[in-house]
Amino acid sequence: MPPRILVVDDELSVTDLLAYNLRKAHYNVSIAADGRAALRLAGEFQPDLILLDLMIPEVDGLDVCRELRKSSSVPVIMITALGEEIDRVVGLEIGADDYVTKPFSVRELMARIKAVLRRVEGKAAEPATIISGAGGLHMDVERRVVTVADSIIELTRLEFDLLHRLLINPGRVLTRERLLEQAWGYDYVGDTRAVDSAVKRLRAKLRAASPEADCIESVRGLGYRINTVPKDS
Repeated sequence: MPPRILVVDDELSVTDLLAYNLRKAHYNVSIAADGRAALRLAGEFQPDLILLDLMIPEVDGLDVCRELRKSSSVPVIMITALGEEIDRVVGLEIGADDYVTKPFSVRELMARIKAVLRRVEGKAAEPATIISGAGGLHMDVERRVVTVADSIIELTRLEFDLLHRLLINPGRVLTRERLLEQAWGYDYVGDTRAVDSAVKRLRAKLRAASPEADCIESVRGLGYRINTVPKDS
């Protein structure tokens, strides 16, 4: 079956343009003109990827993304006409996988869609792995579940991916730029505070479960590393 893409935008000219090009590229397309419809269709249509405009009626794009991340890891590419850096950073922090700014190049957007879908397929093909950290921390990569002392820790897609990248690189310092590339999945040019904010939230959740489970270390001027060993080593 062709990949399913949900387009969320209240501008008819934009949805018409995107629907035409996506269907021409053999994608299955559904359209929502507001945030409430987007959340409903995300459940009914079960998209493989969502193109999500920030400025939409009923529920704005940021809140739609927040709601999606409570129960879904579906890839989200945000579309925004806003020029402020903070809007892009917030979008990335709450779990968007990529973003484009209006007016955008259809050719560039199609390339980004293909890249995001390839990353998702690549992750799905990874072998099932259980990784362990300090303080009773365990990650089930296949089920995308993190537990501390047998209690499930609720993580967003981004928080899970950040922790995963650190866990599979034990003792290795990963720069903020590298974490942006690996966890968000593309080369992000801009403020790396998005990484610091996401790691801060992740560490708070781990500490709340068990102080010993927070095995993430900040390396001043460089990035972050984790001290752990795989369960089967």
